[in-house]
Amino acid sequence: MIQIQFQILRCDSSESEPYWQEFSFETENQNMTVATALTELNQTLEKPVRWECSCLQKKCGACAMRINQKPRLACDAVLTEFSKSKKIILEPLKKFPVIADLIIDRSILFENLKTLKLWFEEDAKTYGSEIAYEASRCLQCGCCLEVCPNFSAKSEFFGMSAAVPVSRLLTNLPDVQKQELFQSYRKQIYEGCGKSLSCRNICPAGIEIEKLLVNSNAVAIWKRKPKKYEK
Repeated sequence: MIQIQFQILRCDSSESEPYWQEFSFETENQNMTVATALTELNQTLEKPVRWECSCLQKKCGACAMRINQKPRLACDAVLTEFSKSKKIILEPLKKFPVIADLIIDRSILFENLKTLKLWFEEDAKTYGSEIAYEASRCLQCGCCLEVCPNFSAKSEFFGMSAAVPVSRLLTNLPDVQKQELFQSYRKQIYEGCGKSLSCRNICPAGIEIEKLLVNSNAVAIWKRKPKKYEK
């Protein structure tokens, strides 16, 4: 039997003050995740905890939240990890506006991608590169931004959630189309990054952010050819 005490930071709306609530939860399921536990817990609550989910398989990033002060996906946090402390503290990611409870507004991530114009205007002839494939695995969950000391929702620095998909285009775009992206990369990513690499080991998808960043700096700043990506 697993017995867990949930401590959840709740907020009724974006204009209300947050408050803490505690809930006792127990299960015999050794494989139960925080996401599954929240689903079951909500079935017993008069006022269910509001949170986001979709695939529950580490593919969409919707269930990102702070779990015991660390940004994680709720579908990837198994209750047995917390069997020693028997306590799980859930909070919304702090770098984004809170909508309600654990739901945040991550629209700034997609606005940043639009600002950088991260799309192909014609067919990419070399889309099968290792770097492009690795970059395509980004979930846009925001976990990397949560630990970044340089990112805020109002800053000109877009963080690694933008730098990773940028690396995809830097690898595949024809040289003639890269010039504008070079300028945007320098302003929104390179100049704002403090190189602390606090995002290095936080990615739920396991993307090796440092390698992509080094490659993008070489291509966009130093105008070198991209290297072959090696795991």
